[in-house]
Amino acid sequence: MASNHGAALRAIIPYLWPSPTMPEAQGDENRLRMRTVAAVFFLVCGKVANVMVPILYARAVDALAPKDGVGAMLAVPVALVVGYGLVRLMAAGFNELRNAVFAKVQARAGRRVALSVFRHLHALSMRFHMDRATGGLSRVIERGVRGIAVVLNFMLFNILPTIVEILFVCALLAWMFDWSFAATILLTIGAYVAFTLVFTNWRLRFRREMNDMDQEANTKAVDSLLNYETVKYFNNERHEGRRYDESMTRYEGAYTRSETTLNMLNAGQAAIMAAGLTVVMLLAGKGIGNGTMSVGDLVMVNTYLIQLYLPLNILGFAYREIRQGLTDMEEMFRLLDVPAEVRDAPGAPALAVAAGAVAFKDVHFSYRPDREILKGVSFEVPPGRMLAIVGPTGAGKSTISRLLFRFYDVTGGAVEVDGQDVRAVTQDSLRATIGVVPQDTVLFNDTIAYNIAYGRPGATQEEVENAARLAQVHDFVLRLPDGYRTRVGERGLKLSGGEKQRVAIARTILKDPRILILDEATSALDTRTEQEIQAALRGVAQGRTTLVIAHRLSTVVEADEIIVLQDGRIAERGDHGALMAHGGLYAEMWRRQSEAVAAAEAAARAEADARFDEGLSARTEGEMSQR
Repeated sequence: MASNHGAALRAIIPYLWPSPTMPEAQGDENRLRMRTVAAVFFLVCGKVANVMVPILYARAVDALAPKDGVGAMLAVPVALVVGYGLVRLMAAGFNELRNAVFAKVQARAGRRVALSVFRHLHALSMRFHMDRATGGLSRVIERGVRGIAVVLNFMLFNILPTIVEILFVCALLAWMFDWSFAATILLTIGAYVAFTLVFTNWRLRFRREMNDMDQEANTKAVDSLLNYETVKYFNNERHEGRRYDESMTRYEGAYTRSETTLNMLNAGQAAIMAAGLTVVMLLAGKGIGNGTMSVGDLVMVNTYLIQLYLPLNILGFAYREIRQGLTDMEEMFRLLDVPAEVRDAPGAPALAVAAGAVAFKDVHFSYRPDREILKGVSFEVPPGRMLAIVGPTGAGKSTISRLLFRFYDVTGGAVEVDGQDVRAVTQDSLRATIGVVPQDTVLFNDTIAYNIAYGRPGATQEEVENAARLAQVHDFVLRLPDGYRTRVGERGLKLSGGEKQRVAIARTILKDPRILILDEATSALDTRTEQEIQAALRGVAQGRTTLVIAHRLSTVVEADEIIVLQDGRIAERGDHGALMAHGGLYAEMWRRQSEAVAAAEAAARAEADARFDEGLSARTEGEMSQR
């Protein structure tokens, strides 16, 4: 097997023999180790019993041959037959005991690996998740966990025990009869394994291609369904269907090639096995003719062949499944090898929050080396005060919130909270201090109560409802048939933009952060809804250090200070009155937005007047016709 497959096997071993120092340890590691030892013991007992079965069967057959004295002929075979039955029962029983004992170890290993990958994915930076497709990641984890079960089942309890049993049987036949039996069986097995190895390695690329196409199709399907509204807005159902069908067409071709080559592999394996079985039976027939073997010996050899044939037949399938399982595991473990871009410093302390002051000191940042986003940004937000950040699209406004939340680390300068560099404290403690109400509110496909309580898992229903009241969403929820048990749908699709935003405000209230970030929280809402949301946000921001990232300047008039970003630098700063008096970039942005709002209001009034005139004209014409 390839070295990367060996790495996947080495990676799974600690989960089969768990240590109390593992991050996911739960205190029952010794019991799991005992289960593994017991499973191996039952495996050995089962194989020993399995090898004894044909011997007892052969002796029973020989005992049934005519002999002097009827009593002996009746008594001895009965004992052998009963012993034969008991040994067969023991072989089956030990196998079932092995599976039952090891099931928990196997399930726990799969669970812990999946949890490790899941946690690691959450530890990776936003850059990684923006580059990777969520649907594809879910498939990688799903196939990887299934691959663990396949590899453990086949390799640990099928392949290795079967090889040991084959070697033991060959040695036994060589000792009892002739080396030719052992040589024939070993040559047959060698040819079978070599053919399987070479052919499977050749066709593995078709399986990988099939997996890639399956992942691509699934990613497109998930992406399309998550953006259901956008698809509908642009009437692109057929376009999405074509994209999905193109991926499925490629999957169909890859699947066909994979299955066709599998049939070729099966045919070759069957031919090798048939040839080996024929030669062994011919040798047994020759031994009976020479008088060196009894009828019972022929039965024993035949029984061994039957016992070995089934595992050997499964061996090819098992090998293919192991290779595929290792490939899937390798892909999943590769995710664990992706380094976290943002890491806690060794021994980093928790953030000590006193007042909640925020400072950016000569901050430089770039998502790519060739394009700097922030170019020496410096500002301070005193405790309990509000700073607004405005500017044209692409100026770097949202980047500031991501750096404060430490989705990324600055490339120059420092971001500080209460005088502590955010890179020197733990991410958990930093993020526990900050609450965010984003522009694009994404809710979990669960109940309204769950989405509000997400701000502080474990909160009581009373606390959830109190947060909802402060966010002005409680009365709306009570009007729903299921109240707080109402499910919001995928990404909150069943709620309007204003309703989703109020739920987001409620969960931020429940979190009770010392620092609050409002990232264009009302830019996607109509004017009336925006005013209602703004009233709720003012209540949330009361007494908290607040950063407002805004597109609509009307939402930042009350800010203690406003900074205007342009091309990654602070172009202007001051309160609303000072910036308007300055007559610079902020005043120009205010003028353009005011004109746009006035034009929109005029258009709305004109449309309303036109509808009124049409209605009045229709009523007049109706009255005239009645006369």
